[in-house]
Amino acid sequence: MSDSLKISRRKLSDEVFDRLYQQLLNGDYAPGDSLPSERELMDTFGVGRPAIREAMQALERLGLVSIHHGQRPKVLTPSADGMLAQIELTAMHLLSTEPASLEHLKEARLFFEVGMVARAARQVGAKDLARLEALVERQRVALNKDIDAFIAADMGFHVAIAETTGNPIFIAVSRAMFEWLARFHTSLIHWKGSEHVTLEEHERILAALKNGDEGAAIREMTRHLERARSVYAPS
Repeated sequence: MSDSLKISRRKLSDEVFDRLYQQLLNGDYAPGDSLPSERELMDTFGVGRPAIREAMQALERLGLVSIHHGQRPKVLTPSADGMLAQIELTAMHLLSTEPASLEHLKEARLFFEVGMVARAARQVGAKDLARLEALVERQRVALNKDIDAFIAADMGFHVAIAETTGNPIFIAVSRAMFEWLARFHTSLIHWKGSEHVTLEEHERILAALKNGDEGAAIREMTRHLERARSVYAPS
């Protein structure tokens, strides 16, 4: 029989992982609970210490438990940020090896951010506006002085718009898109030399949000991102 058709035996650590993962899904352990000790798990599953440790490390990489030396693993509260962090390496690899994926991500960002600003115009509150004003002011202060601070405020402005929704998945997606673009190439989120244009565009978006003008907010965000898309140039 061909080797490719043979069914290989699973690692013991994979079996342990599956059982612990199922227990977490079943609610046997709630966020904040401590899992049994290594010795207890070894006795329960009838496996050695390496299998337990490998399984725990896999759970930790998924953001399901935290591990500290000398303490029992603790179950974490699942989060949207943790969910997206799990696919970060895959996203980086995809962006680096598939040119079309970068175009898809830019298109997705435009679609996503236009939707976010439209919703923000309908429900933005006084605290949200104060935060957006502060971020625009930080950009104004950093203009032609501190490019890193300017870019940080630039990214913060867009994420803050997503935060007006109060939806943790929207917020996590917004952060993830910027992280992926920034780590792939900074020019994908910031056009060097156009800081004054970016600032003016953000001011117009903010003005539309202050007025609760959804149509204007959509137009200004679309112009802003379309202008930025036209100068995206990966190295």
